[in-house]
Amino acid sequence: MEHTYQYAWIIPFLPLPVTISIGFGLLLIPTATKNLRRIWAFPSVLLLSIAMVFSANLSIQQINGNFIYQYLWSWTINNDFSLEFGYLIDPLTSIMSILITTVGTMVLIYSDDYMSHDEGYLRFFVYISFFNTSMLGLVTSSNLIQIYFFWELVGMCSYLLIGFWFTRPIAASACQKAFVTNRVGDFGLLLGILGFFWITGSLEFRDLFKIANNWIPNNGINSLLTTLCAFLLFVGAVAKSAQFPLHVWLPDAMEGPTPISALIHAATMVAAGIFLVARLLPLFISIPLIMSFISLVGTITLFLGATLALAQRDIKRSLAYSTMSQLGYMMLALGIGSYQAALFHLITHAYSKALLFLGSGSIIHSMESVVGYSPDKSQNMVLMGGLTKYIPITRTTFLLGTLSLCGIPPLACFWSKDEILSNSWLYSPTLAIIACFTAGLTAFYMFRVYLLTFDGYLRVHFQNYSSTKDSSSFYSISLWGKRIPKGVNRDFLLSTMNNGVSFFSKNTSRIHDNVRNRIRYFSTYFGTKNTSMYPQETGNTMLFPLLVLVLFTLLVGSIGIDFDNGVMELPILSKWLTPSINFFQQSPNSSRNSYEFLTNAISSVSVAILGLFIAYILYGSAYSFFQNLDFINLLVKKSPKKTFLDQVKKTMYSWSYNRGYIDIFYTRVFTFGIRRLTELTQFFDKHVIDGITNGLGVAGFCIGEGIKYTGGGRISSYLFFYLCYVSVFLSIFLS
Repeated sequence: MEHTYQYAWIIPFLPLPVTISIGFGLLLIPTATKNLRRIWAFPSVLLLSIAMVFSANLSIQQINGNFIYQYLWSWTINNDFSLEFGYLIDPLTSIMSILITTVGTMVLIYSDDYMSHDEGYLRFFVYISFFNTSMLGLVTSSNLIQIYFFWELVGMCSYLLIGFWFTRPIAASACQKAFVTNRVGDFGLLLGILGFFWITGSLEFRDLFKIANNWIPNNGINSLLTTLCAFLLFVGAVAKSAQFPLHVWLPDAMEGPTPISALIHAATMVAAGIFLVARLLPLFISIPLIMSFISLVGTITLFLGATLALAQRDIKRSLAYSTMSQLGYMMLALGIGSYQAALFHLITHAYSKALLFLGSGSIIHSMESVVGYSPDKSQNMVLMGGLTKYIPITRTTFLLGTLSLCGIPPLACFWSKDEILSNSWLYSPTLAIIACFTAGLTAFYMFRVYLLTFDGYLRVHFQNYSSTKDSSSFYSISLWGKRIPKGVNRDFLLSTMNNGVSFFSKNTSRIHDNVRNRIRYFSTYFGTKNTSMYPQETGNTMLFPLLVLVLFTLLVGSIGIDFDNGVMELPILSKWLTPSINFFQQSPNSSRNSYEFLTNAISSVSVAILGLFIAYILYGSAYSFFQNLDFINLLVKKSPKKTFLDQVKKTMYSWSYNRGYIDIFYTRVFTFGIRRLTELTQFFDKHVIDGITNGLGVAGFCIGEGIKYTGGGRISSYLFFYLCYVSVFLSIFLS
């Protein structure tokens, strides 16, 4: 077994040969490399799959034997200072390795078809393979300085992937925003690492935790300095995992390709911050103030993310805010010491959210194939609807992922979220109430996404019909309801909807399946995107990862289901995760009796069902789409009375749709503020600093010119100035 662990260092480097090979191929033989570009997907998937098998093998060995293995190489030794690099294999490393490799493999398979028409196909696989290498290196790191090294590589790869379509100004702006925001957290992380090295003299986790647990309780270290350094370490996790207030980069990261969104938001980049806090939890536990701060930040983040997702129209942006909220749940669990529940939710959320993001990519891909449909609107849920009969497989997988994230049993996220809610009740009822209320909001906005996308009728055709009558806007679908655009006959819409006829003409019928297949064949052969009158299901290459992730979503929750003598335990997690905590700190007990479990489950499921019911009332069917008027648009009209409830609805909608005005605040305070400060600095440098320098030069020139005329060589002039100087001196002295 030890022989197997000795070769675990191979895992991070398995995806690297693809990056190197494509890079050298584009440099040395660019034409041949580009002509064979689709072949490069195979080694990418193969090598990451080997890493996945290797990670699974190590995890099985740890479950059976509870081993923790660490191997170090000395990099530099100077007197008392020694810097070592190596790898650490423990349960936390195994969890992250399996998540990264499984989700990464599915994303690579999915990307082969999704990116097949893109000119940057090879560049995409270079970036994504290097991203996987960086993440695997991060989770296997054995000390803080090695974590920081791979932490920066992950940030660099995310910058490249978010700005993959860099010719689009909005994508270039998004990657810059992500880069700058993460610089704040990375700088704090670096200061925290240097601070703890100055305090403890070591960067190894074992030494750091032992010193912290022995010195901090006995007041052997300055508590203020230790708390400050721990806070700086946590700042790095706040930025990387999009916690408040450094969450603003996450929704804009949707400008990258959808497979990247799945990779960043599911199991890799945003999970890096959760991994860092989980890895350093034994250190944070010894500082109660930091633990309270972590739980507070997690609670604010989970509630804020849910409220901001309520009124978003972009399907990927809604999922991004959902990711932010679920990361808040994980951070809350870590802050209250519920280590196992946090990592359990990390596992279940990773597969569910990867399924949802890849499903959204399938939806976007199908919408872009509609004739006359603008690609820049393919993510707008307002222009979707009625996709159930066109993409049934995507619809089924998306529904299962939605219900899982809503917390509906027996899907995966129900078990992990219920565990967090139960532990939060024991820690603080206030935090538990906020978390339970947010669970209801999660069910509401996730089911809203599903209903707007798949329920009702295909609204993109209606947009084309009504564009000549009302080109200013299509639908104003808000949080509270919908309305019919101006100038459109209501009876005509209902009749065409019920008859299944397109809004172009009453005589227009659906393209025959044989014709559609021929269009698909020829368009694929010539390397162009499919076009048709209606959306169509994506290819098998994109559907296969969805079906695999559905299996994970259905089955991964089983690791938290075990009733033994009326007591519920986390069977695999209790064996898998306890050693990594007991290695430094005693693990909390996660057992619950059946009555307590059922009580908590009924309450949490009831809240989720209530959220689903409200979403169905507001967005439930095509008929209610026309029957329910939009309260927000009624407020715009000049009505004699505006109730307090209407004003509250308008305020909540504006808050959610405008991202809580946080981006506006940052723009005005930081962007414009820094710009004004720069202009003031430029003015001071130009008119004050340069003015003093130029003034001294001018003064010297004038003095020199004046002295030049006094030195004419005439003795009478010298005597005259001498008498003047003496007279002035005597007058001053005598006065």
